[in-house]
Amino acid sequence: MEFQSILLNYQNNIAHLTINQPAKLNALNKQVFTELDQAITLIDKNDTTKGIIVTGAGEKAFVAGADISEFKNYSVTQAVEELSKKGQQVFKRLELFPKPVIAAVNGFALGGGLELAMACHLRIASDHARFGQPEVNLGLIPGYGGTQRLIQLIGKGKALELLMTADIIKAPEALQLGLVNHVVPQTNLIAKCEEMITKIGSKGPVAITKIIESVDNYFNYSGNAFDKEADLFGACFDTQDYKEGTAAFLEKRKAEFKGN
Repeated sequence: MEFQSILLNYQNNIAHLTINQPAKLNALNKQVFTELDQAITLIDKNDTTKGIIVTGAGEKAFVAGADISEFKNYSVTQAVEELSKKGQQVFKRLELFPKPVIAAVNGFALGGGLELAMACHLRIASDHARFGQPEVNLGLIPGYGGTQRLIQLIGKGKALELLMTADIIKAPEALQLGLVNHVVPQTNLIAKCEEMITKIGSKGPVAITKIIESVDNYFNYSGNAFDKEADLFGACFDTQDYKEGTAAFLEKRKAEFKGN
């Protein structure tokens, strides 16, 4: 299968899944989500796969967020169903994948990019990686699971701080907070990810699959928090703040929010 926005190749039975839109800092859009979904299906059918490494093309960005230009014509219903819930569904497939999935964070992981990284089982960052959930700058909230997974990884207090301030943190702080597992030089990033998958692959494969399933079962989302996130994300599309925030972003100016 040929892809337009991603790359899929295998090295030593490890699937390398790359968001390949460097001119847009590997921004997420509908096509990327569709192709990610297709790629996960293909990888899942390959019994020799040891695991997946997810990264972004180039050295500047893992994924620097969503393609905001795609947002401007979405209704509330479309925002919920075609953006938030679609992204959540694809990221959930990574989270539940029966073999290790590692995010190789090679630069900016912002907004949907951080949400993608958090859906992976482990995160290994280059020493110049940057992390943040800056959606409030657009009058939005994270819509691909960010309000749920960030709390799980770094705790409620710090998660709320990052979500509400839109602060961007550097790799050493991300490591200190537990947001990433390791920080390595850029030149060692993929090798470190491959080393980790090889190490995990030397263990009992059935046990590894059951560990992934068991750990995820702890976060069973029985309160439908992901659905609530999608609904609240969509509700933002019906506000003047969202319209001002996205317009300011696209026009490269500071937003002037009115609170309505």
